[in-house]
Amino acid sequence: MARPALVRAAAFGLSATVLAACSTGPTGASSDSSAPSVGAAAPEGSFPVTVSHAFGETTIESDPQRVATVGWSDHDVVAALGEVPVGATAVTWGGNDAGSTDWFDTAVSDLGASSEEVTRYDNSDGIPVDEIAALQPDVILGTNSGLTQEDFDRLSRIAPVVAYPEVAWGTPWRESLEMVGLALGREEEAAAVADETEAAIEAALEDNPHIEGRSVAWAWFTPADLSTIGLYTSIDLRPQMLRELGMVDADVVTELSEGNHSFTANLSAEQADTLDADVLVFYVDDEAQEQTLLDHPLVGQIPALQDGSYVASSDNAMALPLSSPSPLSIPVALEGFLPMVDEAAQAAAQ
Repeated sequence: MARPALVRAAAFGLSATVLAACSTGPTGASSDSSAPSVGAAAPEGSFPVTVSHAFGETTIESDPQRVATVGWSDHDVVAALGEVPVGATAVTWGGNDAGSTDWFDTAVSDLGASSEEVTRYDNSDGIPVDEIAALQPDVILGTNSGLTQEDFDRLSRIAPVVAYPEVAWGTPWRESLEMVGLALGREEEAAAVADETEAAIEAALEDNPHIEGRSVAWAWFTPADLSTIGLYTSIDLRPQMLRELGMVDADVVTELSEGNHSFTANLSAEQADTLDADVLVFYVDDEAQEQTLLDHPLVGQIPALQDGSYVASSDNAMALPLSSPSPLSIPVALEGFLPMVDEAAQAAAQ
């Protein structure tokens, strides 16, 4: 997957000192566990710092040399700030064969390291505390994670832990960037990365002008049971990102989100015609599944399906950047996914 130029700038062009100070890379499963992360030292006087989060406050006394992450996008943020984590959660949906992503791998390469040196651990059965402990991290970042209090307490016996600010899995990319920047003593770099990312968003919106003000819903369907339509609620990162791109939540999404602290909600397929989104975005395995939805007597009544104003995404690697946005992944979405949404919005306008 080609990566837009901004990603290189975010991960590699912020400061010449970042690359000039590159040292040996982080450890993999069989590497020397004493090797530090790649990256320059934080500015003098940056530490100690205290970061507030959902479980209280965490103080980091000195510049962390070995950074481990347990969130969906924290590793991206670390790389965007010129560091390479020693360990990160494996990307099991939308990633590449190595359990990583192409944009992260390129950013790490630009920093003079290899993504193969980053230990990837699977959290599908819970946080792998022992694997993380073996990496001897100086700090553990989970600003966009699902850490529980128990997880936090166990990991805190290993190193200082920075959890999400309020809602598990729901931290906006800017807030995650600010928190990681503070934790790593790189607040100025974080501000520069935010400015570059925002500039890229603005430029992309100029090239895709039809989505402004359009209502949108991001849905999913279970092929074996089409009696319900799954919808991501307003607190999920997917609708959050689409709102940032100038769209608005469809009325039914807003209604189902009120008082709902979950990322998802269900709409009966019998009410499909009330799903009043100008644009509908959803996942499919292949074209056959898309056609099944179009032909279904109930689901097929969704107005956006009838109007052809929808994005049926079968490329998880292309959809991942909007479901887990970061300074590295957002440019990928702007280049590959946003034009598809803009095309759907054009169909809604006809």
